Amino acid sequence: MSAENTNLARPENEPAVAATLRRSPGEIWRERWEFLWAFLRAPGRVGAIWPSSSALTREMLAGCRLDRARLVVELGPGTGVFTREILRAADARTRIVALELDARAVARLRRNFPRVEVHHDSAEAILRYVAQTGLAHADCVISGLPWASMPAALQDRIMHNVVAALGPGRVFTTFAYQHARSTPAGRRYRRLLETLFGEVHVSRIIWSNVPPAVVYRCEKPAEKAGRARGV
Repeated sequence: MSAENTNLARPENEPAVAATLRRSPGEIWRERWEFLWAFLRAPGRVGAIWPSSSALTREMLAGCRLDRARLVVELGPGTGVFTREILRAADARTRIVALELDARAVARLRRNFPRVEVHHDSAEAILRYVAQTGLAHADCVISGLPWASMPAALQDRIMHNVVAALGPGRVFTTFAYQHARSTPAGRRYRRLLETLFGEVHVSRIIWSNVPPAVVYRCEKPAEKAGRARGV
């Protein structure tokens, strides 16, 4: 962690962190239009036309025990909708690492969330960045990646590395759009989660999100050591 990030993570600097989380109505709308523009530039990578709703965000973070986590990894943070709430919920000493492919999003995330360690890299590289923290594993991995638009091989590589990065009993959470759950890629992804984690908790449908979505929450079993592929 950089000196700047270490300084912001100290409890006495919580007011400075809180200041970065406040948004004006203009900033909220600018974030929404930036999200739409990112989708128009690369729909296969972004996968949605509008930022996640507050209801979806709450469901995504429920059960993640962020206040007790030492290391949280976010995959595909985009405009930072989940990032902002992760910062609110996490302990001041929690390390927060984000992996994002879009260069413009990376620059914006670094500017808006200086406490977060933002890397311009693929989610496949999660093990590399967990190792760089000096911690043995991640306590929670939170993903906003568009799984249903990914090739099967890429789904496999990312998810095997996610499992390897998590400690036993730790949590992976992601979401799926309701309309995409029944597609071949969506069904395959659900089967992959069941294979890797055993049990997949599926939330209620969050109709207020655009488009409606459900959250998948998975806990790594103690016996799942997890082996990385293609690191």
